[in-house]
Order: sequence, then C-alpha cells, then structure tokens
Amino acid sequence: MGSDDVATVRVELDRTSSTPLYHQLSTAIEKSIEGGALAPGQRLENEIALAERLRVSRPTARRALQELVDLGMLVRKRGVGTQVAPVRVRRRVDLSSLYDDLERSGRKPSTSVLEYSVAPGGSDITEALDLPDGSDVVTIRRLRQADGEPLALMTNYIALELAPSYEQLGEMGLYHALRDSGVEIHMANQQIGARTATAAEARLLEDKPKAAVLTMERTAYDSTGRAIEHGRHIYRASRYSFSTTLFAP
Repeated sequence: MGSDDVATVRVELDRTSSTPLYHQLSTAIEKSIEGGALAPGQRLENEIALAERLRVSRPTARRALQELVDLGMLVRKRGVGTQVAPVRVRRRVDLSSLYDDLERSGRKPSTSVLEYSVAPGGSDITEALDLPDGSDVVTIRRLRQADGEPLALMTNYIALELAPSYEQLGEMGLYHALRDSGVEIHMANQQIGARTATAAEARLLEDKPKAAVLTMERTAYDSTGRAIEHGRHIYRASRYSFSTTLFAP
C-alpha cells in the first residue's frame, strides 16, 4: 500500500464495554501504527468515512483521531488529510551528537546554520566555559533536520580558538568538526527539561504555536577538564524523545 492510498483500519468495537468508543477506536489505530500495519506518511480515511463505516457519530471519530494527533502519532495537513506521523527519533542519553545519532539510525541529517557570530560572551556563558569575563565567544545557531523535516534548534557557545568554521558546520555535526580539529569530548554535564515553543521557534520547526518541546542544556569537557562547548537545544516533542537505562542501587 503506497503512502498516497487511503488506509482502512480494521476495528472491532465493543458497544457493551464501559470503555468509550472513541478510546477503543484510537487504541485500535495506535496498535496498527505501532505494529507496522500503518506506515509513516500513510493517509487515513477522513472522520466522515470512518464514522459511517464503523457506525459511530462524527464527534466520536473526530475525538479518536484528535487523541492520536495530540499524542504525535497522527498529523493533519491541509489539502492532504490525516496521516501517520513520521517515526519519532529516540535518542539514548549518551555523550553523542544528534548528527551522529541520526546517521546511526539510518536517518539523513542536514543542517541550516542560522547564526555564526563572534562577540564577548555574557557572564552566564563565560562562567559555563570557564573563561575570563568579556572573552570572545562564537555563537552558533543551527536548525537540524532529519530526512528534510525540522527536528531541533541548537544554540552552542564555544571559545573563539576552538570553534569550527561556518562551512564545516553546514556539512557535519559539531562534535565531528571538533574531532577533525583534534578536540575530543570526554564528559558533559547535562539537564533535560520541557516547555512550550515560542512563536519564532514554532515557525522554524514548522510546528503548531506553543507546541511542546524538549530542552537540553549541556556543557561538554575534554579529558583534561577544559570546558569545550556549552549548548542549549530544543527538540520537537512530537518527533523526538530521550531514553535511558536505569539500574537498581
């Protein structure tokens, strides 16, 4: 079945169950997506056709689809309809770069360098990089895409003498460029959080206003303990997640 075909999901509704029909329907579609019966980009029948086929009300069909849109499993596109969302990028909480992680997972990363500027760093940045107040710092702001779809906005600060060139950053990840210059990242302190996107961020990420984003703030060091870079990144929560393995003490 091609992505231009409209998928008909097989659903068995239990009308005697205490579970609402809309939730039964959304669960059935969710299982079809997770099981691979519905592929990323696959179009679903619209709510009118879905309601008529399953003999449920249009509000029931609409609520079922909206529940999956809210979960990031479906997307609605004007002129196209409702589609299965692209596969979410799952990233282990390791000391690695997003560019390298995307390549390892078989995705095609690309980068738009939005800003590459040199100016005295603010006190919070020079403190993070353990530099004297007023030291020149390179600010690098990039839009990272996966298979052509915006995924992350990344702002990194790095001492002038360590910074890769503008051209390098358009072709490879920051850590790759640093390795090419003989700089190896050994450890990092990192914080992960969440918030809503600003209007400007949502436009760049091609997401809805006030969409949920994951945040990551990291300071990376080499093996001598020298601070190499400080990064502040945001990721589309509907397309991206962090994962980690936990052990009992």
